Amino acid sequence: MILAFGLFSSLVATYFARRMDREDHYAFPLILNWRLPGYWVWLIMEILRSNVRVARIILSPGLPISPIMVPFRACMKSDLARMIYANSITLTPGTITTGTQADILRIHALTWHDVDGREEDEMGQHICQLECPWSKKP
Repeated sequence: MILAFGLFSSLVATYFARRMDREDHYAFPLILNWRLPGYWVWLIMEILRSNVRVARIILSPGLPISPIMVPFRACMKSDLARMIYANSITLTPGTITTGTQADILRIHALTWHDVDGREEDEMGQHICQLECPWSKKP
Protein backbone atom coordinates (compact mmCIF):
# COMPACT_ATOMS: atom_id res chain seq x y z
CA MET A 1 0.00 0.00 0.00
CA ILE A 2 2.85 2.40 0.83
CA LEU A 3 4.54 1.62 -2.50
CA ALA A 4 1.27 2.27 -4.33
CA PHE A 5 0.89 5.65 -2.61
CA GLY A 6 4.50 6.51 -3.45
CA LEU A 7 4.01 5.55 -7.09
CA PHE A 8 0.75 7.49 -7.29
CA SER A 9 2.24 10.65 -5.74
CA SER A 10 5.27 10.43 -8.08
CA LEU A 11 3.01 10.15 -11.11
CA VAL A 12 0.88 13.11 -9.96
CA ALA A 13 3.98 15.26 -9.33
CA THR A 14 5.38 14.31 -12.75
CA TYR A 15 2.06 15.13 -14.40
CA PHE A 16 1.91 18.60 -12.82
CA ALA A 17 5.59 19.32 -13.57
CA ARG A 18 5.02 18.36 -17.21
CA ARG A 19 1.92 20.55 -17.44
CA MET A 20 3.85 23.50 -16.04
CA ASP A 21 6.79 22.70 -18.37
CA ARG A 22 9.15 22.71 -15.38
CA GLU A 23 11.11 19.51 -16.04
CA ASP A 24 14.79 19.82 -16.74
CA HIS A 25 15.33 19.11 -20.43
CA TYR A 26 19.05 18.54 -19.88
CA ALA A 27 18.68 15.85 -17.22
CA PHE A 28 17.75 12.88 -19.38
CA PRO A 29 20.70 12.96 -21.82
CA LEU A 30 23.08 13.38 -18.88
CA ILE A 31 21.52 10.71 -16.67
CA LEU A 32 21.12 8.14 -19.45
CA ASN A 33 24.66 8.60 -20.72
CA TRP A 34 26.70 5.42 -21.12
CA ARG A 35 29.83 7.19 -19.82
CA LEU A 36 28.34 7.93 -16.40
CA PRO A 37 29.59 4.70 -14.71
CA GLY A 38 33.10 5.48 -15.96
CA TYR A 39 32.86 8.94 -14.43
CA TRP A 40 31.78 7.42 -11.10
CA VAL A 41 34.81 5.12 -11.10
CA TRP A 42 37.12 8.03 -11.96
CA LEU A 43 35.53 10.20 -9.23
CA ILE A 44 35.93 7.47 -6.60
CA MET A 45 39.62 7.15 -7.50
CA GLU A 46 40.03 10.94 -7.19
CA ILE A 47 38.30 10.88 -3.80
CA LEU A 48 40.65 8.13 -2.59
CA ARG A 49 43.72 10.04 -3.84
CA SER A 50 42.51 13.21 -2.14
CA ASN A 51 41.91 11.29 1.08
CA VAL A 52 45.54 10.16 1.09
CA ARG A 53 46.77 13.71 0.37
CA VAL A 54 44.68 15.21 3.18
CA ALA A 55 45.77 12.45 5.59
CA ARG A 56 49.44 13.21 4.79
CA ILE A 57 48.88 16.91 5.45
CA ILE A 58 47.15 16.22 8.76
CA LEU A 59 49.74 13.69 9.92
CA SER A 60 52.78 15.78 8.99
CA PRO A 61 54.37 17.55 11.94
CA GLY A 62 54.48 20.98 10.28
CA LEU A 63 50.88 20.95 9.00
CA PRO A 64 51.58 22.64 5.65
CA ILE A 65 48.09 24.10 5.40
CA SER A 66 47.66 27.22 3.30
CA PRO A 67 43.90 27.75 2.83
CA ILE A 68 42.93 29.53 -0.35
CA MET A 69 39.75 30.64 -2.10
CA VAL A 70 39.85 30.42 -5.89
CA PRO A 71 37.25 31.19 -8.60
CA PHE A 72 36.87 28.64 -11.40
CA ARG A 73 34.89 28.95 -14.61
CA ALA A 74 32.62 26.00 -15.39
CA CYS A 75 32.53 25.12 -19.09
CA MET A 76 29.28 23.17 -18.82
CA LYS A 77 26.15 24.28 -20.69
CA SER A 78 23.46 22.97 -18.37
CA ASP A 79 22.72 23.75 -14.74
CA LEU A 80 22.65 20.02 -13.97
CA ALA A 81 26.20 19.52 -15.27
CA ARG A 82 27.44 22.56 -13.28
CA MET A 83 25.77 21.14 -10.18
CA ILE A 84 27.48 17.77 -10.72
CA TYR A 85 30.80 19.61 -11.17
CA ALA A 86 30.36 21.63 -7.97
CA ASN A 87 29.31 18.55 -5.99
CA SER A 88 32.20 16.49 -7.38
CA ILE A 89 34.65 19.17 -6.24
CA THR A 90 33.03 19.19 -2.80
CA LEU A 91 33.21 15.38 -2.57
CA THR A 92 36.98 15.37 -2.97
CA PRO A 93 38.57 15.92 0.45
CA GLY A 94 40.45 19.16 0.91
CA THR A 95 38.20 21.18 -1.39
CA ILE A 96 34.70 22.57 -1.12
CA THR A 97 32.56 24.65 -3.46
CA THR A 98 31.38 27.57 -1.37
CA GLY A 99 29.20 29.27 -3.95
CA THR A 100 28.22 29.67 -7.57
CA GLN A 101 27.32 32.63 -9.70
CA ALA A 102 26.36 31.87 -13.30
CA ASP A 103 29.30 29.78 -14.55
CA ILE A 104 31.80 30.86 -11.86
CA LEU A 105 32.40 28.50 -8.91
CA ARG A 106 34.14 29.71 -5.75
CA ILE A 107 36.29 26.89 -4.36
CA HIS A 108 37.94 26.81 -0.95
CA ALA A 109 40.91 24.48 -0.68
CA LEU A 110 43.16 23.29 2.10
CA THR A 111 46.35 23.91 0.09
CA TRP A 112 47.27 25.58 -3.19
CA HIS A 113 48.12 22.16 -4.64
CA ASP A 114 44.46 21.14 -4.27
CA VAL A 115 43.31 23.86 -6.70
CA ASP A 116 46.23 24.30 -9.08
CA GLY A 117 43.81 23.76 -11.96
CA ARG A 118 44.89 20.39 -13.33
CA GLU A 119 42.46 18.25 -11.37
CA GLU A 120 39.57 20.67 -11.84
CA ASP A 121 40.22 20.90 -15.61
CA GLU A 122 40.27 17.11 -15.86
CA MET A 123 37.07 16.86 -13.82
CA GLY A 124 35.44 19.53 -16.00
CA GLN A 125 36.43 17.66 -19.15
CA HIS A 126 34.92 14.44 -17.82
CA ILE A 127 31.66 16.19 -17.00
CA CYS A 128 31.59 17.93 -20.40
CA GLN A 129 31.97 14.46 -21.91
CA LEU A 130 28.88 13.39 -20.00
CA GLU A 131 27.06 16.42 -21.35
CA CYS A 132 28.21 15.88 -24.96
CA PRO A 133 28.83 12.14 -25.35
CA TRP A 134 29.50 12.29 -29.09
CA SER A 135 32.65 14.42 -28.76
CA LYS A 136 36.16 13.03 -28.22
CA LYS A 137 37.07 11.49 -24.88
CA PRO A 138 39.39 13.63 -22.70
